[in-house]
Amino acid sequence: MTPPKETGKGISAETPVVPSAVSVCLSTLKTRPEFLRAASARRHGTGGFLLQARCRNDDTARMQVGFTASKKIGNAVARNRAKRRLREVARAILPQLGQPGWDYVLVARPGATISRNYTDLLADLQGALRQIHKGQP
Repeated sequence: MTPPKETGKGISAETPVVPSAVSVCLSTLKTRPEFLRAASARRHGTGGFLLQARCRNDDTARMQVGFTASKKIGNAVARNRAKRRLREVARAILPQLGQPGWDYVLVARPGATISRNYTDLLADLQGALRQIHKGQP
């Protein structure tokens, strides 16, 4: 069998596909002390969730983000759905509006995080980040 004569269609191996997000290092908060330090700093409530944020003052370009959904949200299925929605919102907004060297925790709200429209959640995070970083360079 001979290969097809037409070439140039599709993605070539030499051209890497670059994601649209700027090279921002976004990692996940994992330990309880990290969550507690973020909880003791700035807060801003929105219709869909609560945003907690703190500046680490460690001069790194890394942003850290954590997600919390308590049993008030519902059973495990509801808590996982709420955290999945918050993860997607953070992935969409934090690379553009988040600041390097900050920790962010998104806390799900009972009834609101799951049922709220996705575009409203995006607008909530944008507004909360603007409020948190108001007066920052």
